[in-house]
Amino acid sequence: MNVFRVTRVTGYRAGVLTDRIALRRRLDGATGHLETPVAVVDLAAFDDNAERLTARAGGKPIRVASKSVRCRALLERVLARPGWHGVMAYTLPEAVWLVRSGVTDDVLVAYPTADRAALRELASDPALAAAITLMVDHPSQLTLVDQVVEPGARPDVRLCIDLDASWRPAGPVHIGVRRSPVHSAAQAGALAATIAGREGFRLVGVMCYEAHIAGVGDNPPGQALRARAIRMMQSRALPELRERRAAAVRAVAAHADLEFVNGGGTGSVAATSADPAVTEVTAGSGLYGPTLFDTYRTWQPTPAAFFALSVVRRPAPRIATVLGGGWVASGAPEASRLPVPWLPEGLRFKADEGAGEVQTPLLGAAAEQLRPGDRVWFRHAKAGELCEHVNELQLVDGGTASPAPTYRGEGRAFLG
Repeated sequence: MNVFRVTRVTGYRAGVLTDRIALRRRLDGATGHLETPVAVVDLAAFDDNAERLTARAGGKPIRVASKSVRCRALLERVLARPGWHGVMAYTLPEAVWLVRSGVTDDVLVAYPTADRAALRELASDPALAAAITLMVDHPSQLTLVDQVVEPGARPDVRLCIDLDASWRPAGPVHIGVRRSPVHSAAQAGALAATIAGREGFRLVGVMCYEAHIAGVGDNPPGQALRARAIRMMQSRALPELRERRAAAVRAVAAHADLEFVNGGGTGSVAATSADPAVTEVTAGSGLYGPTLFDTYRTWQPTPAAFFALSVVRRPAPRIATVLGGGWVASGAPEASRLPVPWLPEGLRFKADEGAGEVQTPLLGAAAEQLRPGDRVWFRHAKAGELCEHVNELQLVDGGTASPAPTYRGEGRAFLG
């Protein structure tokens, strides 16, 4: 494998990555027989990212976040590696499918569920009930489970408390995502006591996802003041969280025998693993290396996932138009959510059109060399959302590619 490490390429950092010209030739050569759009995952980069994440975890197991992968073959691939164990799923139906498919026997559902059919299936199968842990942050979620299947008519349901990680430095100031209402150690202990007093439940874990640290890049290009503000916020928020998380774990442990304390994400694997209260970390996006992680100083994954669109016309000498392209990521409506034209190097969006639903004009010197039928390779802003656009990923190993169904390709619409 001809690679080099940590090379700055037009404002981005990359890990295992051949030079741009060679990478383009390799991807084109491996998938040239396929019609576009085509999405690929470079297995060399994927495996290298997995290895480097393991090293950053400092010996603590990594639970793979399935929403960032959304491909069964790649979930199985990373779970076969040392240091990776268990899946963090995003819905209960997905968790049931992963267990029944033999992908894993350890699934933590990252978000509370209101899926009554899936709850009935969970409650009817002791093997599922032993393998799947549900997320809760309020007693009403326990009541919903009881309404679906009475406590005496089901195995104990495994539960994990979602501890809100957001930073509240003063008054109404709230920095971080709005997740759980359980923020303080006292609130965590109270919920744990409630769970302990309810028949048919077993509290086994605590999760605390520090999105304002793991999910916010601290080096946004061309925004020095914003970068400084983010770094200052994170340097103050992390010590507060460590102290509060430890107190919350102690409060919960007074009412339950905890099996795990989960935290972190790709952007904070090293920092979260260093917290003594945490027993496992979560990562997923770092396997694919989407563009949102180009803005992190401490560690950047290798770009491993790409999608190609075909040039269909040339409206001007320095404009090449591809078919489609509006694969915009979820989140705040800003430029960082757009895909990035990556290969060939030197392309950019037309400011007043951007990435279009039907066509996308691309500007720049590189556009002069493109002709109808040529391909432009893009990187998506977020990891797993790429898989919502295609039925299969082409897994590129050297100069060859083999197809692997995405969740969509397997007929699995876990978010409807």
